[in-house]
Amino acid sequence: MLNCFRCDGSAWHVPERRPPSPAAMVKTFQAYLPPQCHRTYSCIHCRAHLANHDELISKSFQGSQGRAYLFNSVVNVGCGPAEERVLLTGLHAVADIYCECCKTTLGWKYEHAFESSQKYKEGKFIIELAHMIKENGWD
Repeated sequence: MLNCFRCDGSAWHVPERRPPSPAAMVKTFQAYLPPQCHRTYSCIHCRAHLANHDELISKSFQGSQGRAYLFNSVVNVGCGPAEERVLLTGLHAVADIYCECCKTTLGWKYEHAFESSQKYKEGKFIIELAHMIKENGWD
């Protein structure tokens, strides 16, 4: 058994995986946002759901590949190990986040902010625009 942690910090247990048979190789997402989430963001590479528009906090962030959005919560995302990085707003402990379906690095999760003015970011997620697409009801 592997001990994994959801991006919201709660623990869950995942059994060790064995390679699927070729007949069973169907792409499935870990979580689908409910139909009432009429505006969603998805991975541009595999179309896995990533976030509901209602979870968007800010569009005023900069990622390593351009503009990025700050979200309160995300789905279908895995977290790497936390490391300290000096970002535009100072020193933070961050963990890279990746799409659980296609394994593309999407951005990062703020684990800890060392400056008091940046504490609001703790536990929040940055996803770069280069890796997501708007879906459902954006007309």
